[in-house]
Amino acid sequence: MFIGRLFPFFVAGLVLAPVGAILSSLFSPTGEIWSHLVESTLPQLLINTVWLSVGVVVGTATLGISLAWFTAVFEFPGRRFFSWALLLPMAIPAYVSAFVALGVFDFTGPIQTFLRSWLNSDLSWFPDIRGRMGVIIVMTLAFYPYVYLLARNAFLSQGKRSLEVAQSLGLDRRQGFFKVVLPMARPWIAGGVMLVLMESLADFGTVAVFNYNTFTTAIYKAWFSMFSLQAASQLASILIVLVFVVVLVEQRFRFRMRFAEVRKSERAQRIPLTGWRCGLLVSFALSVFLLAFVLPLAQLIVWSVRAYSQDFDFERYLEFLWHSLSLSGLAAMLICLVALVMVYGVRRYPGVLARLAVRVATLGYALPGAVLAIGVYIPLTWLDGQLSEWMSQRLGFETGQLIQGTLLTMLVAYLIRFMAVSHFPIDSAMQRITHSIDEAAMSFGLKGWSIIMKVHIPILRSGIFTAATLVFVDVMKEMPITLMTRPFGWDTLAVRIYELTSEGQWEQAALPAVTLVSAGLAPIFLMMQQTEK
Repeated sequence: MFIGRLFPFFVAGLVLAPVGAILSSLFSPTGEIWSHLVESTLPQLLINTVWLSVGVVVGTATLGISLAWFTAVFEFPGRRFFSWALLLPMAIPAYVSAFVALGVFDFTGPIQTFLRSWLNSDLSWFPDIRGRMGVIIVMTLAFYPYVYLLARNAFLSQGKRSLEVAQSLGLDRRQGFFKVVLPMARPWIAGGVMLVLMESLADFGTVAVFNYNTFTTAIYKAWFSMFSLQAASQLASILIVLVFVVVLVEQRFRFRMRFAEVRKSERAQRIPLTGWRCGLLVSFALSVFLLAFVLPLAQLIVWSVRAYSQDFDFERYLEFLWHSLSLSGLAAMLICLVALVMVYGVRRYPGVLARLAVRVATLGYALPGAVLAIGVYIPLTWLDGQLSEWMSQRLGFETGQLIQGTLLTMLVAYLIRFMAVSHFPIDSAMQRITHSIDEAAMSFGLKGWSIIMKVHIPILRSGIFTAATLVFVDVMKEMPITLMTRPFGWDTLAVRIYELTSEGQWEQAALPAVTLVSAGLAPIFLMMQQTEK
């Protein structure tokens, strides 16, 4: 009972520990490091991060809102297909889309090679895919589903009815969209945009593939290239401040969403589209779908077949696959168990402090992987030192590193990072277990663990399965935490992709990438069941 009461606070402490360890570096006496950062890298990092964030936000908002509006309010050929197909790019990690884009559109890629031969030109006018705009376009195509999903939910509940209200006020369809519909859907749209902004700030793999320096790549280079954990923590402290500003704004819009929601009534009849408008809309949706999902997947399959037939180390691939599957499975079980105990603790001992602890415990999703790796490493290094010293004094022998360089470090970082992913579906399932259900179970003579095993678990099963699936896939695709905290030789599919793409070996990286994409389709199918009726 006592453990259940304190458990949410314990998990919240796990989140606050790395945050505190990183923020403490802001006040450490390292003036020479700060002066070096300000003189050398910091201005360019800030410029690159601002450009990337603004570009991706504008791009995802434009694509996500327009596609959500068209598929939610209008009727046209292929609408039911596009309504769920436009979510499929979420299955492809952004860093996978990045190296596919480089492989296809770079100077030596098939597109430019074909155009040079066909046009007999040096293609000096062809845009440089490796530039800033290339990064922005790739990340826009990878992240627009966040905005699309939330905006579409808003438009489905109020879109056409809002237009009817606008028409009753004397506004045409275009004026009604901008003056009535968009303001009403603003909390959902802003929530999606904030998620995109957090993903942009947290991204490591995509910017690393493009060699586009941001805070995440600078943190990695400071630690592993310059061997300066202190410089890495200083950079991480700046990034975490930026992220927390975004989190506060996102939480504000999420709060507004709760009060903007209305009871879903019978869905309004969609507006039929014909003629050139219909053709233009279908072409637009099809182009986005082809560029964001079909083209990357098709190129990955072609490269995978070619790499498999030419030079494929099946034993090493099985090793990477086993590491990914076992690590993802362990993380899913651990995180879901912790989330389940925390949900039960809040259910048994509700209160303002308990709810606040849960909110803190689920803030880890906002922390970039590179930041978390630094934040977890610092306190665990200190704990390792304390344990070694205690063992030396009490038992008379040196233990060495007990925690560093083990799977425990990775699992702790995953727990903090993905707690929110598992908490939401499990907590939603728990809401279905009312006190009347418990009273009915007790009337049949069930008590304690019997109620949990025979009544609660069957009700919670779907929520636990959803949570485990989401965590499993997220851990499989996760790159910076795994790359920076893994034990020596414990390479996963994501790490292997990073190593191969760092050397420009696109074809060899394709097969592990296809495996990750296949795994990423699972949560998409789960969402499809809830988005379109």
